[in-house]
Amino acid sequence: MTDTTRLSLFEAARVVAKRDFHAILFSRAFFFFLLGPLFPIVIGALAGGIGGQVQRDANTRVVAVAMAEADTQAMIAARARLAPQIGMALPELQSSASAASPEQILREPGKNYTAVISGTVAAPALTAPADAIEYWSGPIALIAADAGRGTATAYPEVTARPVATSVAAQRSDRIRTAQAGQLLLFLLMMLLAGMVLSNLVEEKANKIIEVLAAAIPMDAVFLGKLAAMLGISLVGIAVWATAGAAIGLLAGSALPQLPEPALGWPLFLLFGIIYFAMGYLLLGSLFLTIGGMATTVREVQTLSMPVTMAQLLVFFLAASSITRPGSPIELFAAIFPLSSPFAMLARAAQSDALWPHALALGWQALCVILFVRFGAMIFRRRVMKSGRGGRAVKGHVGGTEPA
Repeated sequence: MTDTTRLSLFEAARVVAKRDFHAILFSRAFFFFLLGPLFPIVIGALAGGIGGQVQRDANTRVVAVAMAEADTQAMIAARARLAPQIGMALPELQSSASAASPEQILREPGKNYTAVISGTVAAPALTAPADAIEYWSGPIALIAADAGRGTATAYPEVTARPVATSVAAQRSDRIRTAQAGQLLLFLLMMLLAGMVLSNLVEEKANKIIEVLAAAIPMDAVFLGKLAAMLGISLVGIAVWATAGAAIGLLAGSALPQLPEPALGWPLFLLFGIIYFAMGYLLLGSLFLTIGGMATTVREVQTLSMPVTMAQLLVFFLAASSITRPGSPIELFAAIFPLSSPFAMLARAAQSDALWPHALALGWQALCVILFVRFGAMIFRRRVMKSGRGGRAVKGHVGGTEPA
């Protein structure tokens, strides 16, 4: 009768997930847990924004003047005359004695020019990236008009010579985005995955887990706990992301900007959430297995330390393969279950192909199922074995053991 009235695997998992989710979400401990990471986020964002603004103001206002000597001096003198009235809206002008082309002057090491002015005072030409041309065209035209006083009756037209981003520069930019995505994914997983283990150890100490294991399939207990902890983690991430978005709106352009990934920001963020979920389930199933093998809190700490250190090695493996897409080490990082979420998120930043992600997600889901089944089997053998022994002894002592 008991077997026929049991809930199905997924129904039992849903019941466990709902119970754990509500118990943790509305606890005071979870509220303070959410507040903890917000302090370094706020401080780091403010420090990064101020530092980035100072860096931009210090390093991106220098414009080289590569004109004839007379025109160069006229431009510098005009800038000096206008500076008291206009101030920081004008670029810093530096004379360039180089005979190289404006494109070469722009790339001179150690100079850090944001643009190069060539041509003449009457017809200046601005060589720079497109955003710098848009930003500095007006001030350069104003300086040139003042420098040509007496010979020019209107502001001269500035000829735009945009410098296209090279393939190498685009790849370098996307690597920065891939590194940032991997680091954020790793920090979130290490910060949140420990909740699975602490919740299991607490219920094991209170004998609650034994009651659940006797009432429903152990696979359902594991799936429910993983689903509940994943939901709690997503709630925490949503709270932190909202706080981060508010900081971003307040800081505006003062915060450093990451280059756009190959798949675009919407798909990249979607894959980031999905790969976090898969990585969390993989790591959480390992922690549940550790909880099943341990009998005391000290054993839990001893057994979880190797997993934590292994996770660091896994992160370093995925991080080292970013610059070698398609290489054996990158393929290994994408196939190995624990490093696959990190490696595939980096690939989402660098490549616009979608089919590798479908294969990787299918493989990761299969590994989650295998890890859960393996962990549930170990836990069932340890918990249920002691439970059966206890019941057998009780039946023998009480004289109620069936014939």
